[in-house]
Amino acid sequence: MSRFYDNIKSEVKDLGFSIINEDFNRPWGGFFQIDQRQSQKFVHTLISKEINVNHLKISPKILIVEPNQRLSWQYHHRRKEIWKVYRNNIGVIRSLTNFENDLILKKEGEIIHFEAQERHRLVGLDKIGVVAEIWIHTDLNNLSDENDIVRINDDYKRT
Repeated sequence: MSRFYDNIKSEVKDLGFSIINEDFNRPWGGFFQIDQRQSQKFVHTLISKEINVNHLKISPKILIVEPNQRLSWQYHHRRKEIWKVYRNNIGVIRSLTNFENDLILKKEGEIIHFEAQERHRLVGLDKIGVVAEIWIHTDLNNLSDENDIVRINDDYKRT
C-alpha cells in the first residue's frame, strides 16, 4: 500500500471510523470499508449533514482511484449510491443506458447520486482521487455486496 493510502487510512481513523475491511488488490486502486454501525456519522462527517440515513440500510466505503485508471462501466440491481469527492478531482461517466456519455469533471466537495441500475464509472484524473461512498440497499431481504456489480465494460477484462 502506498504512503498516500496510509495517510488516507490514518485520516479516516483519526475521524473516529473503524475500518473493517480493505482491498487494494484492485487494478484501479482500492477501498476501505467502514463499520456499518457508523453509517450516520460517516454520512454527516464525510458526505452531508443534510442526508438522513437512520431509516435506511447502508454500507459506507472510501474509494481510492489511481491517476488515469477507471473502474468498470457498471450498475447494480440492489443498491443506490451516493458519492462525495473527498480528495482531488475525479471524473464520472453516467448514463441510464449501456451507452457511455462524456466524462464529467467532479471537484473536491461535490456530491453525486446514482439510482439503482444507473450505469456509472469512476475515473482517476491526474492525481489519486478519493471518494466517500455509501451504498443504500434497495432490497432489504437480499443486501447488495461486491457480487452486485454488473460490468458492461471493463478495462481489465473482469466479468
